[in-house]
Amino acid sequence: MKKYKVNVNGTAYEIEIELMSEIEAAATPAPAAAPAEAPAAAPAPSASGDGEAVTSPMPGTILSVNVKAGDKVSAGQVLMILEAMKMENEIMAGADGTVTAVSVAAGQAVEAGTALCTIK
Repeated sequence: MKKYKVNVNGTAYEIEIELMSEIEAAATPAPAAAPAEAPAAAPAPSASGDGEAVTSPMPGTILSVNVKAGDKVSAGQVLMILEAMKMENEIMAGADGTVTAVSVAAGQAVEAGTALCTIK
């Protein structure tokens, strides 16, 4: 255990640091990685639809939905606007296809990985 004095913004702190050898660090099991949230946390779309789900890349609020079930979309087309951290993010279609289901509405809060719509 080593003791150090650290000065942060004019305030002195005394800290202790324990040094581990490489052998001890290798013997200590690494914490298990948390499962990926996006696939596990994505709820099933409220309207049934075949195809690939377009999911929210981050938590936020849906400001507008620019498509409805049955609309033809092309790759890069803006499907909806997601507000996150006071920024408007365009959620775009990854490929050409037809929207088979829209699972969110304007004003709805979503988490990362939430299914927003489905494109076939």
